[in-house]
Amino acid sequence: MLIFATIAGIVVILAVLLDAFETVVLPRRVRRKFRITVWFYRNTWKPWHKVTSLIKSPGRRENFLGYFGPLSLLFLLALWATGLIFGFALLQYGAGEHVMLANEPVTFGRVVYLSGSTFFTLGYGDIIPTSTFSRALAVLEAGMGFGFLGVVIGYLPTIYSSFSRREIEISLLDARAGSPPTAAELLIRFGKCPQLEDIFRDWERWAAELLESHISYPPLGFFRSQHINQSWLGALTMMLDASALVLAGIDGIPEEPAKLTFAVARHAMVDLAQLISAQYDPLAPDRLDAEQLLRLRQALQEDGLRLLESAESEEKLKHLRSLYEPYAIAMARNLLITLPPWIHTEKRKDNWEAGPWDRAIQAMSLAGLGHRAERIRKMDDHF
Repeated sequence: MLIFATIAGIVVILAVLLDAFETVVLPRRVRRKFRITVWFYRNTWKPWHKVTSLIKSPGRRENFLGYFGPLSLLFLLALWATGLIFGFALLQYGAGEHVMLANEPVTFGRVVYLSGSTFFTLGYGDIIPTSTFSRALAVLEAGMGFGFLGVVIGYLPTIYSSFSRREIEISLLDARAGSPPTAAELLIRFGKCPQLEDIFRDWERWAAELLESHISYPPLGFFRSQHINQSWLGALTMMLDASALVLAGIDGIPEEPAKLTFAVARHAMVDLAQLISAQYDPLAPDRLDAEQLLRLRQALQEDGLRLLESAESEEKLKHLRSLYEPYAIAMARNLLITLPPWIHTEKRKDNWEAGPWDRAIQAMSLAGLGHRAERIRKMDDHF
């Protein structure tokens, strides 16, 4: 029994350390079937997903989803700490010798308490390891507790720094492509401007940073954006939509910047879909049916942009969409993210144009104009 406890303790400690190393330190995707972090997110996201489906209000639902990312990160750190404490308790119980104050019996539960107090460096001294091996374990665990604290201190600012860099570019899309951002709106606003090439280059780099940061820190995928009509997946999908339209052929817009952006963004889309274990759905709805494509052509035409109407162009657009849309739809279903349309059915305000005081200010302005008009009418009557 004691030998089994020792072996089990070694296995638990090594498993936790390996998982923490792969999640926090190793900057690449791990393909092993079982990982503690993957198991944790799979078994915590499912119930959160089900509870979210009961919330009817879109705003409240998005707020509730926004709690999952930060909370899951804290609970994951707590899970690692608990695993290390339990693993060292098994080692202490299996191979150590201890004396407790008042000569009380040392049970496994009390050894777990000793392990916890050692890990967090409390050191009450009511349970004392007496053998050389058990003392060495206590010193090793205390050092690991300091190391764990260092990981927490370094990991949280790093992941929030990556989140901040991601969200800055998403916020910039508000004035460039609408809220939520659409490919049609981006091309209408910048199709005739040389800045469009710069936007494609900026988003080529953003997609590369997105891929690197989300593979290095997988919990980032669950962190929601500031507004309910914005998301990292929606922004990535929109840029692929815009790139696909340019590559399909729009008069006057060069293809090269869009080609580079499409390549990097598609790479990010495919790899991140595998990271969250998204499943292909052959029955997924079409994001751009014939009616929407016609409306898209007309909107671009009204702004002086002509999307080629040849069979070759339509076939190329269809092929380009097939390279990323299935992945985007699958991830959106897993993460409960609404993908942006190709074009809005009606004119919408950008987020920067809306504010909580707008209606009150407008009403006050109308009231002021009405009062001034009444004063002018009375003056006219007087004269």
